[in-house]
Parts: sequence; structure tokens; C-alpha cells
Amino acid sequence: MSTNRLERVISLVLRTGVVTSSVCLGAGLALSLIGASSLAELLLNVGVIVLLVTPVVRVLVSIADYTSERDWGFVMLTAVVLVELAASAVAALMFNRRL
Repeated sequence: MSTNRLERVISLVLRTGVVTSSVCLGAGLALSLIGASSLAELLLNVGVIVLLVTPVVRVLVSIADYTSERDWGFVMLTAVVLVELAASAVAALMFNRRL
């Protein structure tokens, strides 16, 4: 993938994630204000999950591109970022469990 194509794909991933998350969060908020609590809770949860997964998908797209280009240095660096994202999620879950 050329640099411009990679930038376009990453831009699409980020834009799609933010828009999808915003729509879910907005709809969940609106529904919670009118009293549809179970659907509102579902949409709010989906919105937060989509927002949290968006950077992970961006990193996975980068790893796939760097692998196809056989740019092993960037594959390793981006894989480190992915491991750090995963470690943050695990740490947050463990910390939350203790409370």
C-alpha cells in the first residue's frame, strides 16, 4: 500500500469509528432522556466499545500494511503499540475488578 493509500484507509477507519460511536452515544443519550433505558444502555455501551476499539483497528491496519510491504522495523514498532494497548486494557480491567 502506498503512503497515501495507507493514510486514506486509516482516515476512513478513524472517521467511521468516531461517527459510529457518536451516533450510538447520541441515540443512547436521547433514548435515556425519554425513558427507554434498556435500549439506551445498549447503545451507550456499543458507542463506548466502538470508540475504544477504533485505535486498535487503526494499529491492526498499519501492521497489515507494513507486513505487506515487508517493513519489519515498522511491523515490530506497531506491534509494540498493539501490545501496549492490550496491556492497558488488561490493567484497566484488573484495576476495576479490585474496586
